[in-house]
Amino acid sequence: MKPFKPPVVSFHFGLPSPELVARIKSWGSVILSSATTVEEGIWLQSNGVDMVIAQGIEAGGHRAMFLTQDLSSQMTTNDLVSELRQHLTVSIIAAGGIGSRSDAERLMAMGCCGVQIGTAFLLCDEAKTSQVHRSAIQSGDSKTEVTNVFSGRPARGIINKVMLEQGFISSNAPCFPYASIAMAPLRAKAESQENSDFSPLWAGMNTKGCRQSSAAHILQALS
Repeated sequence: MKPFKPPVVSFHFGLPSPELVARIKSWGSVILSSATTVEEGIWLQSNGVDMVIAQGIEAGGHRAMFLTQDLSSQMTTNDLVSELRQHLTVSIIAAGGIGSRSDAERLMAMGCCGVQIGTAFLLCDEAKTSQVHRSAIQSGDSKTEVTNVFSGRPARGIINKVMLEQGFISSNAPCFPYASIAMAPLRAKAESQENSDFSPLWAGMNTKGCRQSSAAHILQALS
């Protein structure tokens, strides 16, 4: 990466070694990482991040949890931002449940320097979202839950058959990343028949902002 000197480098699940963090900073790169609790935010600030992404429980995909695996510690985006504002001096970016301009404006008014949005772009023209994933979002029954059955780590996705049968959080799920390897044959077979029963349909709690359009049009509507 050094020859490219990326202006921004963002991490999930904490940070790499202090030596690598220092090397990245020597390139002039800004370092971001996600926090799901106040304790994680404080740790990230103490270990050299320039900005903290406040990942609320509403966010889709993998929880960034790295100091705890206790799901009861997870907070809403609003509450997490409010708490982090009291403890951090670095800039905060909000993530989770943001599907409209008003959502973004509310969080910016709370003191965030920006917002990070994922789910709202899942149906955009440029997204590589699979057809079974798109169909699940558009079905009108896109309720989500946090589960570990697909990867071994807690992650939020649209509820499907395997989540209901195995339980959202299962002690039988192989450790990360082996659960995804174990699930792969079932997923491939089901998806070949346009069936999403064994697919990780990552999405946040707020799918109302999803729309079929270009990424540029979606971004314009959000800003």
